Amino acid sequence: MSKPLSIAVAGLGTVGAGVLKLLSENAEIVAARAGRPVVVGAVSARDRLRDRGVPLSALRWYDDPVALAADPGTDVVVELIGGSDGPARALVEAALAAGKPVVTANKALLAVHGAAIAELAEARNVPLAFEAAVAGGIPAIKALREGLAANRIRRVAGILNGTCNYILTVMREHKREFAEVLAEAQKLGYAEADPSFDIDGIDAAHKLAILAALAFGRPVDFAAVHVEGIREVSALDIALAGELGYRIKLLGIAERTAAGIATRVHPCMVPVAAPIARVDGVFNAVVAEGDFVGRVVLEGRGAGAGPTASAVVADLIDLARGRVTPVWGAAAGLLDGAPALPMERHVGAYYLRLMVLDRPGVIADVTGILRDHVISLEAMLQRGRAPGEAVPVVLTTHDCEEASMRAALARLAALDSVLEKPALIRIEPL
Repeated sequence: MSKPLSIAVAGLGTVGAGVLKLLSENAEIVAARAGRPVVVGAVSARDRLRDRGVPLSALRWYDDPVALAADPGTDVVVELIGGSDGPARALVEAALAAGKPVVTANKALLAVHGAAIAELAEARNVPLAFEAAVAGGIPAIKALREGLAANRIRRVAGILNGTCNYILTVMREHKREFAEVLAEAQKLGYAEADPSFDIDGIDAAHKLAILAALAFGRPVDFAAVHVEGIREVSALDIALAGELGYRIKLLGIAERTAAGIATRVHPCMVPVAAPIARVDGVFNAVVAEGDFVGRVVLEGRGAGAGPTASAVVADLIDLARGRVTPVWGAAAGLLDGAPALPMERHVGAYYLRLMVLDRPGVIADVTGILRDHVISLEAMLQRGRAPGEAVPVVLTTHDCEEASMRAALARLAALDSVLEKPALIRIEPL
């Protein structure tokens, strides 16, 4: 068997400790599949004294993670610190500049700085691997970049944040409101103390930017992703969606059109019969559509020590075997330059809920505004009568342009008969 592959791990949190544990417990199977042992020689973390459940005394310890790039006994640097800047970015750039391959789980770093980092990796002819950056243990990166490499990908979509999916699942199953379920998710450890990155859609947008770059062979472009979270999804809308035959999911969607590439993250109503509608709890799912392969659906755990460590070690096995692929699937000079499409250009169907005063003429006012903006109704639902009080009116539309719907929404919100901010959810026929 060949010389062991010696790695240095920066960041010994949940994932970092999980990588060390996996390499210890599955050492024989990893060595057999890598063609040589994969061993940890050096580590870096903020707290030397914390018990991580794995022995660390025999390892070289660096207080400064960037120093791992210069460690003479290290073949591959594994960055598990996180964050788009700071020591994580400095370490990755230093390792690549030193000619050392990098494995990272850092979706924020790749989404924000991935274009420049990929150029550095290509200029130094050094591998950069990041299977663990998207959807945890689901092999979404390899599936898009390698498994589906012969296809023109038309669309890739997915449930990319387990925290949001858990919250929406509990809201639906137990008819509870968002704030209550979020607080419970924080107590259970499914949501951070500051959950903004998750519930505001930013985490999912980081992952979608990476998937879009891989699917369409283009430089990563996080700034082009339209982002909305789930703070405004109500138990009422979830219940009404069920009556209409839909479930509400936070989806990341990237699609190629004749005019360019559209990337968006927002709550969606998906038909209950769609495979992705049945992905519940903390699970993630990725759906890709290729011209020859058709639709491919991948589902699994999107976070946690085990699934993410599994993805990190899969990359290490590839590097040990010498299997290397360009970061975005093709050399920089061959990447697609298709323009990014703004959200205003999106065309699709919509769910619209209005809380209106139950009085004559209200529906005529609403439909008149929609008519003015060339928005055609598919169905309307009004439950009960309460003269002079608020009642929900639910409308679903045929396909129309986002810009038209936004203009109509502003006029609807200004009606004195509309008592609260209208709820708008896009319908996706996945």
